[in-house]
Amino acid sequence: MEFLTHQQTAKTKLLPNKVGALFMKMGAGKTRVAIALVNAVDAVDLVVWISPLRTIKPIDPSIKPISEEIKKWGGFNCQIVIYIGIETIQSSDKQYLELLNKVKDANRCFIVIDESITIKNVTAKRTNRVLELAKMVEYKLILNGEPIVKDLLDIYTQMHFLSPLILNMSFAEFKNTYCCYTKITQRFGNSYKTYTKEFITGYENIDHLYSLIGNYVFECDLDLNLTRYYSELNYCLDDEAREEYYRLKEKYLDNEKLMMMNNNFFLELTQKMQHIYCCTESKFEALSDWFQTHDEAGTIIYCKYVASVNECKKRYPKATVLNYQSGCYSYNLQHLPNMVRFDKTFDWGKVVQGLARNFRIGSQGDYRVLDLTGDVGLEELIKKNNQKKISTSEYLKTISLKKLKEDL
Repeated sequence: MEFLTHQQTAKTKLLPNKVGALFMKMGAGKTRVAIALVNAVDAVDLVVWISPLRTIKPIDPSIKPISEEIKKWGGFNCQIVIYIGIETIQSSDKQYLELLNKVKDANRCFIVIDESITIKNVTAKRTNRVLELAKMVEYKLILNGEPIVKDLLDIYTQMHFLSPLILNMSFAEFKNTYCCYTKITQRFGNSYKTYTKEFITGYENIDHLYSLIGNYVFECDLDLNLTRYYSELNYCLDDEAREEYYRLKEKYLDNEKLMMMNNNFFLELTQKMQHIYCCTESKFEALSDWFQTHDEAGTIIYCKYVASVNECKKRYPKATVLNYQSGCYSYNLQHLPNMVRFDKTFDWGKVVQGLARNFRIGSQGDYRVLDLTGDVGLEELIKKNNQKKISTSEYLKTISLKKLKEDL
């Protein structure tokens, strides 16, 4: 199968370099380009493919590991290929040291990081370990659909992995050069305790940043001549769940706790409230009715909670049931044309990633997405935030406590 135009353009741009970044929208075929770039380098005797563990060893046996996807496109010319989870690098000293020694002993190693946003945190153990590996290797490639999921700081360690010489500045210098930010300090009541948080308010010198990284980055959108149809079904909470929902709202939503816990408290509260009704019976009734006219075997069901995952697997055994945390990244599920968002999530990044699991190159025919919406304020709140594509923290910056109580 011939390269698509954008895939050939990506290969041509990055081929002269020893390092590069494929920031291609989910489903645009960056894995195939990565294989071609690795195979274009002579005498590679070790390929290290680092990605989320769920793509290397999927929990669901019906989902193929990334190694199978790579074999589908011809595989690597190199005889020795190591697939390792970024979580393993962080948590297992033994496996990390073994990998370190193998990279050190190789004559020409090529490291690929799939979902490179997983190393965005400059202080994380996994990031520092990967950067140690990078020091020993000339050939490096990073893949991601979106290079930035939170703010511009996300780009720093990704570029630093490729080469510290690309930016040639410390993290503090990067922040001060390209980010405008402010600090807000709050005092709790009459106590001496204070809480200080830093907010990025804007960016500057972006043209200069791109002049530094532009030669090493290929970006492209996904252009499919297909239609994705969206629909929504409403359901009602049962009396017990509704009573507990409002009890939590009245008990915990007070000013002092919001100030002390900030976004974490709000997320904890809404998690508890949503968990109460995640398996309410009318929710399953609505979905079962939908399956009367839609193929259950051709459907991905996204859930947020263990309880809803388990119940959906029990009631809909033909469907592919995934949770947002581990099931919305890297999988190639274009053979499943239907998607049900059984539970809502505030995490817009996971919403976008989930949509990309089946809407990608190789998709055939039109696609359908179903949202289930309960009859309480939290459901509408998450729905509106998703429509605006804003995160929880952005929402809390713009709303008063009084309005928050009204919304919930």
